[in-house]
Amino acid sequence: MAFPVAGAGTTPPLWPVGSTANALAANKFIPEIWSGKLIEKFYASTVLAAISNTDYEGEIKNQGDKVIIRTKPTITIRPYRADGLLTIDRPEGGNTELLIDKGDYFNLALDDVMRIQSDINLLDIWSDDAGEQMKIVVDRAVLLGMLGAAHAKNRGAAAGMISGDVNLGVTGTPLSVVARSPTTGQVEILDVILRLGQVLDEQNIPESGRWVIIPAWAAMMLKQSELRQAYLTGDSISPLRNGRIGQIDRFTVYVSNLLPRGPVTGPPALATGETPIFAGHPHGLTFASQFTNIETLRSELSFSTLLRGLQIYGWKVLDSIAIAEAIVLKA
Repeated sequence: MAFPVAGAGTTPPLWPVGSTANALAANKFIPEIWSGKLIEKFYASTVLAAISNTDYEGEIKNQGDKVIIRTKPTITIRPYRADGLLTIDRPEGGNTELLIDKGDYFNLALDDVMRIQSDINLLDIWSDDAGEQMKIVVDRAVLLGMLGAAHAKNRGAAAGMISGDVNLGVTGTPLSVVARSPTTGQVEILDVILRLGQVLDEQNIPESGRWVIIPAWAAMMLKQSELRQAYLTGDSISPLRNGRIGQIDRFTVYVSNLLPRGPVTGPPALATGETPIFAGHPHGLTFASQFTNIETLRSELSFSTLLRGLQIYGWKVLDSIAIAEAIVLKA
C-alpha cells in the first residue's frame, strides 16, 4: 500500500485548486523503486549425476551418434575327470548400443531497449535459470524411462534371483507404505528399502556405491520410522541440491520430486497415485552428453540479443541386474 500523503485538509492545501486527486503521486513526484534483488527461486533436486556413470561419454564427444559397448562373456566352469577329454569353449560376449538421440534447447530474446533500461543483468539471470531447468527436464525423462527397465528378478511381486519371494509391488497391486506399525496389507518404508537391498544382494551387486531414490512423502515416513533420528547421519558434506539425506542399509538415500507418478500410460504403466522407488548401482545406468552449448548472438529480425542453448545426450540402462524397482503407494 502506498504511503499516505496530505490532502485538502492541510494548511495550506497540497492539492491544486479544483483538483480531486493528489498530484504528487499522479505526476510521479513519488517514484516507484524496483528492488535489485530477485525473489529466490527453488529448483527440484536432480539426482542423475549421482546414480549414473559417464564411462562412455568421452568416446562420442567429438563425433558419432552411438557407442557400441561390448559385454563380458560368462565363462562356463566344468568338473574335471582324470583321463577325460577337455571340452573346449569359445566365449562370445554380446554388445549393446548407447544412442545419442535426445536433445533439448531454449531460445530467448532480450530487446535492446529492455537491456539498456533494466537495472539487472537479465541475460545472466535467464542463463542460470535455463541451466537448472535443463537438468530438471533431463532428470525427469531419465527417471520415467527407467520405469520397468530393472531386471525381471529385481521387480514385481516375486522378485529375488535366489529367493523368488520378495514382493516389490506391481502396478494395480503396489506396496501400501506406512512409516511404522503396519497393519494387514501395509509395509513399512524401511522394509521396502531392505527388500530392495536383498534383491541386489542376490544379484551380487557391489555394496559400495549403492543408491536409492524415494519421493518426498517416503522421506518423511522414513524420518518417522523405527530409525527415528538415525537419518541424521552426521555427514560432513552438505547435501546441497542433489537431494541426498543420508545412508541406510548400504544405500545412499536421495529424495526426488521428479520420480514418475501415476497415472502413467504404458507400457509400463502406473495407476493413479503409484510411484516407483528405484535402487541400484551406478554401473547399471550410463549417461553421456555429447554437446552442450550456450551462446549469445544478434537477432536478424529485431533489435535484440538472442540467448540460446542446446544439449545433445543419451542414456541407457546397460546392466538391468544393477537396477531394482518397487512400486509403492502412500497408505
